[in-house]
Amino acid sequence: MTTPHLSSQPTQSRQRPTELDTDVVIIGAGPVGLTLANLLGVRGQRAIVLEARHELIDYPRGVGLDDEAIRTLRTAGLWDQIEQFTVPHHVARLVNGKGQVLATNDPHTEEFGFARKHGFNQPVVDRELAAGLGRFAGTELRFGHRVVGLQDHGDHVVVTAEQLDEAGQVVDIVEVTGRFAVGCEGGRSFTREWMGVAFEGKSPSTRWMVVDIENDPIGAPNVYLGADPQRPYVSIGLPQGIRRWEFMLHDHEPTELAENRDFLNGLLSRFVPDPASLTIINQRTFTHHGRIASSFRQGNVFLAGDAAHLMPVWLGQGWNSGVRDATNLAWKLTAVLRGDADATLLDTYTTERHKHVADMIEVNMAAGSIMKMKPFGGWVRDRAASALNLVPKWKSYFTELRFKPMPRYAEGVVVDQVSLTPGSARASFKDGRLVPFVDSAGDGSPVGLQFIQPRVNTAEATGVLLDDVTGDWWSLATWGTDPTTFLSAEDLALVQRHGIRLLSFMPETQRVWAQERYADSPAPVTVVGDTSGALKRWFDVRACGLVVLRPDRFVAAAGFNQQASQVLAAIARAASLHTAPDGRHRGADVAQLSQPTTATLEVPA
Repeated sequence: MTTPHLSSQPTQSRQRPTELDTDVVIIGAGPVGLTLANLLGVRGQRAIVLEARHELIDYPRGVGLDDEAIRTLRTAGLWDQIEQFTVPHHVARLVNGKGQVLATNDPHTEEFGFARKHGFNQPVVDRELAAGLGRFAGTELRFGHRVVGLQDHGDHVVVTAEQLDEAGQVVDIVEVTGRFAVGCEGGRSFTREWMGVAFEGKSPSTRWMVVDIENDPIGAPNVYLGADPQRPYVSIGLPQGIRRWEFMLHDHEPTELAENRDFLNGLLSRFVPDPASLTIINQRTFTHHGRIASSFRQGNVFLAGDAAHLMPVWLGQGWNSGVRDATNLAWKLTAVLRGDADATLLDTYTTERHKHVADMIEVNMAAGSIMKMKPFGGWVRDRAASALNLVPKWKSYFTELRFKPMPRYAEGVVVDQVSLTPGSARASFKDGRLVPFVDSAGDGSPVGLQFIQPRVNTAEATGVLLDDVTGDWWSLATWGTDPTTFLSAEDLALVQRHGIRLLSFMPETQRVWAQERYADSPAPVTVVGDTSGALKRWFDVRACGLVVLRPDRFVAAAGFNQQASQVLAAIARAASLHTAPDGRHRGADVAQLSQPTTATLEVPA
């Protein structure tokens, strides 16, 4: 395992903004901060991660990893190291107090290239995220640095931290300067308090006790959500032979019971014959929260992960939602740091992520209500579930995880497919006519949705995932044609300036022909052979033959092939891309886009 650049020495503050210590100061070395630092690093940007602890948290927390997050880990170049610590295709079953299965969550789709759900052990995954930073000469992870102050000077930020020794005593005060700062330090976020934004939502008083057991005494590889009116519980099979149980504590039961082994043994005796012989790895209590910050940005300072939102654990989306934040924010920070885009692009971070997080919190809170029903409510629930399971459509709603809100960006870096208006996108054509609306089996727009990822062939590779072909930046793809056909010389200059890859999706049977035919195109075109028919099926039910994919693999725009020039111009406006040959936009200077904020918030004694 590669060791990251760790620092426990005082950092000398630099006074001139032109000599910043780093590009992005990341506060908190949890999974979100580490993921963000890796995503910046693979795109050539520097980051310094400040962590108050002297080591990473070593007890399991998150246990569910979804296919969207795996795409991000592959982008960061770390999936090969992390995959060994996962269990693919994690099945979850909702059972009642009698052990009867009420609903099964067993999605089989792999539209994004991987099984929809994986079980994982967070501590070992976090260690791989930290180790990944060692690949980047300009990136550091500094333990023992507790942030106590923030200043936003408009064109840079200054982060003040107390350097702590192993005993937690302050040995020095250091300052770190960067272009941006991102608070990823969890629910008790200093950064969020400094920003002064509201943290809206609920924190139910219900307490849960979690216990992780070494050498799984059961061996069931999946997840059981026990909606038992007497005492709701969760039982989860995890990688490396770990079994997790979670038990709800009743209001009259003191929190201290979580440390009482006899009490725990009594709870476990329902599931195992000899609980006293089990080896406990971790034992603690927690309370579910459903909260979200009113804004994820203030000037050059941002929030991500638990600092921006907290959600109950029922659907395993806390870890994944934080990674989605990092995925969304990383490419936008990179675009601004490279000089590709105005800082106004960063406003779309809150616009795009806030609604999806709020929707995910709402679904998780509803799931918790189902789990905690009293006897009569549980009786009604069980019978309703039995009836719904008789209807295939409703049964698949749970089986295929269709109740999980998928991210769809209706505002932000998107272009409406009908009007080609930048900044917003309607989901359907039902309330308007696409002109010309021809030869389409569907009336829904793919704009704002994540693009699929089948395996494909190219001239250089066989059977590779599509992300390996599109790369980690912008791409423009057409079905069945040369994408340069309808692009002007100015369009091609913009494509080259911003590193936009041009792709032609083609049936595998025509790939070699297309490679030869497009060899003399005015710009390089990668011909992608659709070996499974997945790309053909995708375009078959959508009124478009052209898509523009963002660096996070969401569809930014879609249209007919002949609209390529107009679509590209609209994307440039939606993403605040610099269009002038010298790399300067005709709009406001970056330094003028955020007002200085110099107040420093001190941590209470």
